[in-house]
Amino acid sequence: MFELSLIGIGTGNPDHLTFQGAEAIRKSDLILIPRKGEGKSDLAGLREMIIGQVTKTPPTIAYFDIPVRRTEGGYLRGVDAWHDAIAKRWQDAIEAHPQARNVALLIWGDPSLYDSSLRIAARLDPVPAIRVFPGITALQALTAAHAIPVNDLGAPFVVTTGRRLRENGWPALADRAAVMLDGDCSFQSLDMASFDIWWGAYVGMKEEILIQGPLTEVANRIIETRATARANHGWIMDIYLLHRRKDRS
Repeated sequence: MFELSLIGIGTGNPDHLTFQGAEAIRKSDLILIPRKGEGKSDLAGLREMIIGQVTKTPPTIAYFDIPVRRTEGGYLRGVDAWHDAIAKRWQDAIEAHPQARNVALLIWGDPSLYDSSLRIAARLDPVPAIRVFPGITALQALTAAHAIPVNDLGAPFVVTTGRRLRENGWPALADRAAVMLDGDCSFQSLDMASFDIWWGAYVGMKEEILIQGPLTEVANRIIETRATARANHGWIMDIYLLHRRKDRS
């Protein structure tokens, strides 16, 4: 039996790692690092850099390849099958190191917010003892970078995905919505004249890009900037906050 630690590492800036998370890395004897293809090799490199900065004697590292997510059969069915496949890669990597008792994964952002590591861990056999070390979320990093609160005074906000925004429209009862996992710039599906946006990519990293303003004025700049940055780096992580203007007439 082993213990599995899911350690939030923020947006990739080593300064986002908590003291608690750093100690969990030092106590690990096996860390699993995903590989997402040649164009995203620096994602593994960032994890390696963080490990190297917090420990003088790095633990054993086991790399595994992320399987391709299939799209036939619907979104949820495809994701469920994908999680099964990832769990199998975790299982194989762990079983190849039977001496490991403290296994860890470094999770972008925080394991609690639009991350499936906990659901994947529950598929392991046997299910290990799981410890979660929270990290800086992309939403925290975004609002800090723009120096704004996430909500209006006394008002609710919603955290959602690009797919949900496209399919369901603006969330009911929300004045603000933080949108994650959006590779399609789904804000284009809204009545853009009614919204302001605060957008950020690689937030908190040296590559950070920030754009904000009335959505109609900055939407095209965000779309073009995002495409260029993704082409230059081979990957992009971005998030944005939308504010629906109230009719004050």
